[in-house]
Amino acid sequence: KCRTGPLDIVFVIDSSRSVRPFEFETMRQFMMDIIGSLDVGPNATRVGVIQYSSQVQNIFSLKTFFTQADMEKAINSIVPLAQGTMTGLAIQYAMNVAFTTQEGARPLHKKIPRIAIIVTDGRPQDRVTEVATQARNAGIEIYAVGIQRADMNSLRAMASPPLEEHVFLVESFELIQQFGKQFQDKLCGVDTCMEQEHGCQHSCVSTPGSFYCECNPGYRLNVDRKTCSPVDACADGRHGCQHQCISTRGSYSCRCRAGYYLNEDKRSCTMIDYCSFGNHSCQHECVSIPNGHYCRCRSGFTLQPDSRSCRATDLCNGVDHGCEFKCVSTEGSYRCVCPEGQQLQADGKACSKCGAGHVDLVMVIDGSKSVRPQNFELVKQFVNRIVDLLEVSPHGTRVGLVQYSSRVRTEFPLNKYHSADEIKKAVMEVEYMEKGTMTGLALKHMVEHSFSELEGARPLSHSVPRIGLVFTDGRSQDDISEWARRAKESGIIMFAVGVGKAVEEELKAIASEPVEQHFSYSADFTTMTHLVENFKLNICPEEGKGEMEIRSPCECEALVQFQTNTVAILQSLTEKNILWARLLAQMTARLEDLEKQIANKK
Repeated sequence: KCRTGPLDIVFVIDSSRSVRPFEFETMRQFMMDIIGSLDVGPNATRVGVIQYSSQVQNIFSLKTFFTQADMEKAINSIVPLAQGTMTGLAIQYAMNVAFTTQEGARPLHKKIPRIAIIVTDGRPQDRVTEVATQARNAGIEIYAVGIQRADMNSLRAMASPPLEEHVFLVESFELIQQFGKQFQDKLCGVDTCMEQEHGCQHSCVSTPGSFYCECNPGYRLNVDRKTCSPVDACADGRHGCQHQCISTRGSYSCRCRAGYYLNEDKRSCTMIDYCSFGNHSCQHECVSIPNGHYCRCRSGFTLQPDSRSCRATDLCNGVDHGCEFKCVSTEGSYRCVCPEGQQLQADGKACSKCGAGHVDLVMVIDGSKSVRPQNFELVKQFVNRIVDLLEVSPHGTRVGLVQYSSRVRTEFPLNKYHSADEIKKAVMEVEYMEKGTMTGLALKHMVEHSFSELEGARPLSHSVPRIGLVFTDGRSQDDISEWARRAKESGIIMFAVGVGKAVEEELKAIASEPVEQHFSYSADFTTMTHLVENFKLNICPEEGKGEMEIRSPCECEALVQFQTNTVAILQSLTEKNILWARLLAQMTARLEDLEKQIANKK
């Protein structure tokens, strides 16, 4: 068997009247002997047969049969045409029809050799030189086999170079079978991959007189036609992986980010429910987050420093009271109050908002490792409480958000969202960055990018206040002084909020003048609610200069409102005095107990 790889072979057989019946039988046997030496099949060698005289007849094409038995049966059924010898016409047919992809020839780019074996016993009655040249230029390798009375010059005009390897003259039809064995060796040739240094990185495929390189599955052949590179199956973007696509030798697999597991569809991801492991030790509720969990207390309770246990608190701190400005606890209940100059709305919770003024507000929040995931969720709630204070719209207040750690990331610019609901939803979807605390780098980013007109800040000529609110829980790992100064010099009103281990000197360096009104501090993330209350009046700009209704302070409605506000303030002061009195009584009783214990020891 030939072991030089697949071939596309077409026999072009002369069946003119000069070929006698018994001589044609030897040609049949010649074809069947050659086919018997080939590894035929759809992915191996394909064979076609045409006969010619004054016309051309297709016996079977390259796509018709793929077994030797079927081919031999078709060859045995050939009826000779017994007319003239139009060899040029037969070559034209082989080039234009037999070796087309429609008739079963493999595409040229696959580099499978196309071989035509012309067997004739006489001189052509038409021109062969020109059409044979066209066929060879089209990539067809021509072997010319002449028998008995064949014209050697015509054979040489048809065959491919080198002629000594492609032109054969057999003295008689009786000798063609013996020649067939020699021709098999010539057709199969040597294994060029074994005989020379091919340089193929993966595998070499021999062809008659040549070879080509192939790559293993999952690799593609480089432009040098010898070396191979892995196929990046992720590059086309059609993998469908929700999180990450990992390319692996012509294929790919999907992988989820830390804290998620891959679903059965092998593409989508679901967050791991760490609370379901049963080892969280939360007294009340466990809340799963990527890479872990945190404990949460039920309404009316406060999470303790151990981050697991809960303790009952006053109703203002223990329930979702919904007070926009401040909640005041009373005996077994609570009530909402508003700052001076603002009125409680009909719902008993909301206060009048910053409706008339326009603000460009950028909040810069600390996402460093020291914050921890559960506290970062509290920071996002803090941001949304501030958003609740504002009338967000494209022509009103605009809000942007920046997170920083060892690097800085714009979560959304000033021109991204146009309603409070959109902003609050985007805030809750922000992912915690972790790592370091580069506050100076964050200030630089805010000045150079966040307050640019490209990211939605309105031109300075529009006189829209620019407010920057920086939230941090620790000492910065870089210098903040230069960019804190530049921020204020560029007209940005700077607020600084510190929690836990935040450094007071750095907060004051960030804050605008007067510093006392522009920086705040809370010892714990769970007690940040009062910071929102402190900022409301400072963040809200002065009301617009539109028309205002001037009311006489002596009118009945004004007097009633004044009386209501006064009663509320007095009641608040009274409640505070009662609380202080109770605390003083408890401390006095405690001191008396200590004095008695000291006296007994003496």
